[in-house]
Amino acid sequence: MSTVRVRVADRLQYAFRHPELLQQALRHRSAGAPNNERLEFLGDALVNLIVAEALHARWPKADEGTLTRARAALVRESALAGIARELQLGDRIELGPGELKSGGHRRDSILADALEAVVAAIHLDAGFEACRAAVMPWFEPLVEALPTGKAEKDPKTRLQEWLQGRQLPRPAYRLLETRGDDHARVFVVSCETTDPELAEQAEGPALRAAEQLAAERVLARLETK
Repeated sequence: MSTVRVRVADRLQYAFRHPELLQQALRHRSAGAPNNERLEFLGDALVNLIVAEALHARWPKADEGTLTRARAALVRESALAGIARELQLGDRIELGPGELKSGGHRRDSILADALEAVVAAIHLDAGFEACRAAVMPWFEPLVEALPTGKAEKDPKTRLQEWLQGRQLPRPAYRLLETRGDDHARVFVVSCETTDPELAEQAEGPALRAAEQLAAERVLARLETK
């Protein structure tokens, strides 16, 4: 195993018996084949299972909706990218010239995919039990940060429930603008309600993130009325 791979393995706290799996997990499709796309597919399922199992065991009284929201918060792209950054995977991902030039090693989507691919590589290297033992410590701080037995609903859900509870029309979201290069896209959206008549704009690196922020701003105005 190269010095780079050894350093990565040390941070993962896992010693690969088949280091070529780690090498593939850290190779983006832009760098050629074999790349980490198939591993990412498997890793996505494994991460969801590991996190779901942990939440199910820790929160015995939580209902399905609470568990689903908590899992979504823990496995969303930004959360996975954050873990990848803590493990310092970014500089170790093998990228093609174009992605390297555009700063792909800092992009959430590439980091999250690489993390999932690494999870799959550990699973293929040593099986599920070893994979779970290696991976759960990465998520522990995120799990501990969640309120015990519950996960706060996202702003879009809270806004819709606020309106529905008063038998008011659902909010509407409109994409107003996109700008920036593909690796640094910014989305500008509006969230609008008709009764009462309100509108707020917000921007974010993803459409859903912008919608959530716009919804949060509308909800803040409604709750102060």
